[in-house]
Amino acid sequence: MSILLLLFGLLSVALVLNARRPRHVWWTILVRWPASWVARELTPLLVVGGLLLTALLAALGALDEPTGIVGAVLVLASATVGIAWTLTARGARVSVAGQVAELDLDDEDTTHRVPRREIALPLLMLRARDVRHVRGVPYTDDDERPRRLDVYLPREDPAPGVRRPAIVQVHGGGWVLGSRKEQGIPLLNHLARCGWVGFNIDYRLSPFATWPDHVVDVKRAIAWVREHADEYGVDPDFVAITGGSAGGHLSALAALTPNDPLLQPGFEDADTTVQAAVPFYGVYDFVDEERTSLPLLHPWVLEPLVLKRRLARDPDAFRAASPRHRMTADAPPMLVVHGDADSLIPVVQARTFVEELRAVSRAPVAYVELAGGEHAFDVIPSWRTAPVVETIERFLRTIHARRDAGGDRHAVEGDVAEALTE
Repeated sequence: MSILLLLFGLLSVALVLNARRPRHVWWTILVRWPASWVARELTPLLVVGGLLLTALLAALGALDEPTGIVGAVLVLASATVGIAWTLTARGARVSVAGQVAELDLDDEDTTHRVPRREIALPLLMLRARDVRHVRGVPYTDDDERPRRLDVYLPREDPAPGVRRPAIVQVHGGGWVLGSRKEQGIPLLNHLARCGWVGFNIDYRLSPFATWPDHVVDVKRAIAWVREHADEYGVDPDFVAITGGSAGGHLSALAALTPNDPLLQPGFEDADTTVQAAVPFYGVYDFVDEERTSLPLLHPWVLEPLVLKRRLARDPDAFRAASPRHRMTADAPPMLVVHGDADSLIPVVQARTFVEELRAVSRAPVAYVELAGGEHAFDVIPSWRTAPVVETIERFLRTIHARRDAGGDRHAVEGDVAEALTE
């Protein structure tokens, strides 16, 4: 038992040390990132479970040997760090409010907050009873296998003549993995409860798909939402977009390339503009001249699987696929979210993107940087997820309410700040 406790203590310390270092050696990332995510985002469960297991082993005699005592000390030290991380996550609501204090959002209406019971029992955010779901709706009708989406609607029908704003959710997975069934669910459930209609989409994945197939599908989905606005009671004049990781990249790029005929083959005349965008921990620069991305991104993913081109030979193709290089003054309002402990996409990418977009765009650009947040922190409901979901709803609600403000950037920014600092 003492040896077992020692091994458990060493494992606990290894998890903590791994999670404290956001940048990893490229050939270890497939193991070290999942371990870091578990340590950062499941911290309360690990702390409680670790202490209970230590108490059990101690009751069975593990502390009778020096090795067991060393193991117990290691577990307690790891638990101390875990408690500190838990308090940081628990304080995310205050942290988020402070970081966006320069952008005043709407009112102090608390009816749009995530219910307290769902923060205490966060899995409830995956099963909103007052939200209606329509699964597996095809949004393409070409010769290939149809791409599908899930619709999240308020259970109550809108009042006669009322149209609801829409949001398109784009999943992540490195452009090669993932589906609509795993990501964006807490956010879409919350937005549907607040009167939005959400569309969680699939899109073609590499290596079978070649860029720009991925973003073409995203734009097809935006056009499809407008075409079926009457069916779902959607306001075709207000469609927002969101997504995380690869979905963050795709949602930002779709927002910054409205009605680009090169990205809309066969539906060039369709309206693919969006009125707001909320990308999460996305890759915003495929050229990466500052070398901020992980070393494996280009040789393992982008070059052989996604673009199927070499950056050194065709940098223009990578530049055209980069949101950072597609900014214009007409960019829609944007809220960028990133964790400062992200070990897959370093937070410096988000910081640079936001800084440069603010210098160019006439629309407000808000930024939330989460202390201790790992990559894909929002995949599960948590203390970190809940305040971010609330902030996104408040941001979108304000942009929607002020869309007719006459294009006055400062007036809209004032409204955004007031609501975000509720």
